[in-house]
Amino acid sequence: MKTYLNFIDGEFIPHNGDFMEVLNPATKEVISRVASASLEDTKRAIEAAKKAQKAWEAKAAIERSNYLREIANLIRKNSTFLTEVLMQEQGKIRSLAEVEINFSANYMDYMAEWARRYEGEIIQSDRANEHIYLYKSAIGVVSGILPWNFPFFLIVRKMAPALLTGNTIVIKPSSETPNNAFEFAKLVSQSSLPKGVFNLVAGKGSVVGTELSSNENIGMVSLTGSVEAGIRVMEAAAKNIIKVSLELGGKAPAIVCKDADIDLAVEAIKASRICNNGQVCNCAERAYVHTSIYDEFVDKFVKTMSKVSVGNTMQGNFDMGPLVNQAGLDNALAMLQRASAKGAIVECGGKITDTTGYYFPATVLTNVKHEDEIMQKEIFAPILPIAKFDTLDEAIDMANDCEYGLTSSIYTQNLDIAMRASKELKFGETYINRENFEAMQGFHAGFRKSGIGGADGKHGLEEYLATHVVYLQYNTNKQ
Repeated sequence: MKTYLNFIDGEFIPHNGDFMEVLNPATKEVISRVASASLEDTKRAIEAAKKAQKAWEAKAAIERSNYLREIANLIRKNSTFLTEVLMQEQGKIRSLAEVEINFSANYMDYMAEWARRYEGEIIQSDRANEHIYLYKSAIGVVSGILPWNFPFFLIVRKMAPALLTGNTIVIKPSSETPNNAFEFAKLVSQSSLPKGVFNLVAGKGSVVGTELSSNENIGMVSLTGSVEAGIRVMEAAAKNIIKVSLELGGKAPAIVCKDADIDLAVEAIKASRICNNGQVCNCAERAYVHTSIYDEFVDKFVKTMSKVSVGNTMQGNFDMGPLVNQAGLDNALAMLQRASAKGAIVECGGKITDTTGYYFPATVLTNVKHEDEIMQKEIFAPILPIAKFDTLDEAIDMANDCEYGLTSSIYTQNLDIAMRASKELKFGETYINRENFEAMQGFHAGFRKSGIGGADGKHGLEEYLATHVVYLQYNTNKQ
């Protein structure tokens, strides 16, 4: 069994305190022990980042980008090993784990490319003898608090733009999936990245997370997690008016219009719903299908979901692996039971047949109402409830009538409908005739309780920048 130690100021620090046990969700077996950072450990990591930040920011952006490329290459050289680590602690299928590792390396390279591209501005002054310059500069020390569903990618999603723009960072991995983060830290330790620029501390959210959100030396905290976690971070950050960037939950609607390519919609929504074993905040969680094609869609969708295989992804080529923990399994079962009690019909799945891990089958529900909990609250399991609609107005209204606003999708072959949906769906992202999965050059952000700020692309990079406006007045008198 492996033991992992916190990575602070370029060193793995000996630990005399508590350790957390990490389970393999496919077998429920303990696979590692991870040092649980104390308040003092967390402060030490922040101090290390603060100490390193001035010299790091002083480097040219192109020089900082070269460190990102170096780490990206180390990820690629160790991709097979990292894939296995990710599969074991998170339960991903192999193909998705491989995508996550390789996409992370590509993301580092993509962000490195911005070294020569992010810019300030020259603003016109109202005074004849004045120039106004707007500079973009580093915020300082930033912190990143990670979820467990895409744990490796979220390291680089926060680290790469932060470092490229001259910030230093302290990362807290999820207690459910910290192993991949510490293996990443090992790669950092093998690189030439200066000490203190990247730090990694694991532990309790009430200790580590709170300090990373409230410490006076933190300039920005970026969290990906639940709405509840986002509220706690905002409350802690208020103490020192720290900038927050939050990607929180989702309840993505999929609208299937009467003119849709039904087979395409079935496959795309299935791929979205079972992605990462149903544990993706931006993937389809509820479907609204036009009355005229409802029966045909449900018949085809139930047939394809009934064929989804579930098992230990380390031992076979399955479509899905387990949920991440017992709490996730219990929550999915409880939501399903409450939906059934209100009249929902389980068309397929819904029954636990393998208790060796936290396995939940692909499940389809019909006879649900828009106002039902199962249509309103995030499930985070491979359950899709399907409701009917008669008019596009009705479908869009129901889609928007939700506390979340991260992603949405619509299936239609009518350009007018597609354009109208693009305008009227109040979500950070809308996918048309395709599964929900964002691009690194886009901007991943949500409305309402789905978050504040965002990630990826030019606008995601600018989350990590502060503005500094300089008014320069000069004398035109001849010397």
